[in-house]
Amino acid sequence: MKTKRFWGFIKDPIFGYIHLTETEKKILDTLPLQRLRRIRQVAGSEYVYPSANHTRLEHSLGVMHLAGLLAENLPVNLQEDDIQSCRIAGLCHDVGHGPFSHVFEHILEKYYHQTHEDLTEWLIRESEISDVIRAEGFEPDRIGKLAVGKLKDREKPYLNQIIRSAVDSDKMDFLLRDSYHTGAEYGRVDIFRLIYTMDVLDNNLAVNLTALPTLEAFVIARVEAFRTIYFHRTGRAAQVMLARALEKAKEAGELEFKTVEDYLDLDDYTVWASLKKCPKCKHIVDALERRQLLKCCYERAFYVKDQLITSLLTDEGFRSNVAERIALKSNLNPEEVIIDVPSLPSVPYHLAQTRAMDIPLFSKTQDGRKIPRKVTDLSQIIEVLQGFMNIIRVYTKEKYREKVMTAAEEVLGRMPVSTEVSY
Repeated sequence: MKTKRFWGFIKDPIFGYIHLTETEKKILDTLPLQRLRRIRQVAGSEYVYPSANHTRLEHSLGVMHLAGLLAENLPVNLQEDDIQSCRIAGLCHDVGHGPFSHVFEHILEKYYHQTHEDLTEWLIRESEISDVIRAEGFEPDRIGKLAVGKLKDREKPYLNQIIRSAVDSDKMDFLLRDSYHTGAEYGRVDIFRLIYTMDVLDNNLAVNLTALPTLEAFVIARVEAFRTIYFHRTGRAAQVMLARALEKAKEAGELEFKTVEDYLDLDDYTVWASLKKCPKCKHIVDALERRQLLKCCYERAFYVKDQLITSLLTDEGFRSNVAERIALKSNLNPEEVIIDVPSLPSVPYHLAQTRAMDIPLFSKTQDGRKIPRKVTDLSQIIEVLQGFMNIIRVYTKEKYREKVMTAAEEVLGRMPVSTEVSY
């Protein structure tokens, strides 16, 4: 590996000055990274929070910065190239996102059987990023796997967890950044206390017991951010409309890609222009431009411990069945009723030796030994939040709101969902 050389600073509203190495600057100047300037971080939220127009690029810079801090401050013997690898992986971790970020995920999964993480690996291996990474003495395949949390390193499995876990650099940045740009206050968490108290316990990242109150604040902030930003009923209305427009455009032969170059041509700007020209979805874009959003006429939030129930609720067949039943009672075309089931996974930590719901904690003895502690034995807050937060909503046009509300209450009002998820 080439010796790490400092290039300069970038001013960031969240962390102040973020330093870059020459390697990071070269990667930042590639098309896959610069494309992230044209992909909004929380597409749809700007209809609720007008200043939420930040992009995946500044988020990626923030994740790079925090990944570096976390790696540098772990009291283990990490080499300089390990730290630089974590920073590069953090910088590149979102390059696979499609237009409108997570709104495009349905298109990727349904038509291409891919996720944005799969495309992140693909772009790191096959785009010009690969040339830069290799020229700088790193291995693109290793960086690609690290960027999506799939690196198999027997000696240092915790490197994955710096980028992808329940308390990782990605979540730390988006909590602070999305809260800042929306104006929501839930992201005010002292993430640096978490970073500076983390250590490695049985090859897993673990949090010092002294930082338990901060960890609880982090978990609560994440849940509240989902409730008030990502799952906001109006923001979700815009996302549902965008998703429907993308679906219709795909059916009309748009949004095709086979090569890296094809995919990099897809961003918020180019796809919005295509949607405006597409006869099948132009009316949806017109409504979005006038903020004539679908209206939520039924909502129910609940927590369940069983992931199977969440899987059933988010299944397309379940949602179609419910929409048809409500439409029938409303005497409407099923096209006029949309079921939305956003879901927040509980508090999984990472794919490790520990149970999925246990965020590793440790306390230290006077002689410096680390003693494993079970978070759910010490924190009632985290124990309570170890379920899956689900919200089921019914959307329709303003003119159908009343009768769809009545029908939705007849169809869904009796749930216990746990007894009615079969279809």
